[in-house]
Amino acid sequence: MATKAHSQSQSIKVGPLRRGEVEEADRIMRLAFGTYLGVPDPLTFMGDRGFLRPRWGAPHVQMIGARAGGRLIGSNVVTRWGAFGFLGPLTVLPEFWNSGVAQQLLGATMPVFERWGVRRTGLFTFSNSAKHVGLYQKFGYWPGYLTAIMTRAAASQAGPAPLLLSNLVRGERERSIRECAALTGAIDPGLDLSDEIRATLVQGAGDVVLTDSRRNDGFDGFAGFAVCLTGAGTEGGAKTCYSRQLGSATSRAGARCRQSKPAHKRPGSDPAKSGEPRQIRRCAWRRGRRCALRQADGRRGSVRGRARHNGRGRRQPGARGRVPAAA
Repeated sequence: MATKAHSQSQSIKVGPLRRGEVEEADRIMRLAFGTYLGVPDPLTFMGDRGFLRPRWGAPHVQMIGARAGGRLIGSNVVTRWGAFGFLGPLTVLPEFWNSGVAQQLLGATMPVFERWGVRRTGLFTFSNSAKHVGLYQKFGYWPGYLTAIMTRAAASQAGPAPLLLSNLVRGERERSIRECAALTGAIDPGLDLSDEIRATLVQGAGDVVLTDSRRNDGFDGFAGFAVCLTGAGTEGGAKTCYSRQLGSATSRAGARCRQSKPAHKRPGSDPAKSGEPRQIRRCAWRRGRRCALRQADGRRGSVRGRARHNGRGRRQPGARGRVPAAA
């Protein structure tokens, strides 16, 4: 078996994902996660939600594919938010597991980060899998903190309608995007979601909710914003609003960026199957007060995963400054 895996690894070619491969990459992602999580029909994983198609062609995203004999067998998504970059989902066709494909995809990912010149990189993975932990440690990634995926039933509330970025005229919209960048940059220098926000609107994958700035803390802009993904084929799906990125001026002082890859819910927890609209948000598990507040607001944890970072104090002591190449 080891000889077969070695032979498969030697014949693998890695390069940019092609437009005509996006659908197959999406199928492989569902099959891989569904198989790993034990979904009876792995291809039903995520239901009508999607991750690859809505991100294809975005200026801050690069997709990498692995091929064996010209056949796509795996892929990875690399994303840049200003000075911060993250990778994933990284998925491999189950029949090629334990063949070194993931390492080759990671080996092709590290030069992308170097070319972008990001200060720090990260990912989100299964906290209970020694295999995943060991794989990413080979590339300088070490465990950070647990991140909880919080869900709650959506309900209408009395009050003024939210301010949506899409409702603003072009000039006001760009000014608002710059204010969002100033807000995230104050939380973590260099963190900038401008391209993410623009891509969300251009691709019709959701909207951005903006809060007003009526406060006296000295920040001339919005108090906070949330990039909300919803609709069939998006990361939220038709019956879910997924708040993937959040920015708040109240967390600027002494705050540290708590960005990570989104987790996928376990089988049976997909709100699309229950027919009940849901809201999903992430929360740093070690920040007990934040999670307690969200639980008091009706949110419940559905999945916890491990955020892993590389850069600015996140390396293992003694590690070299350059990320090692794939083994």
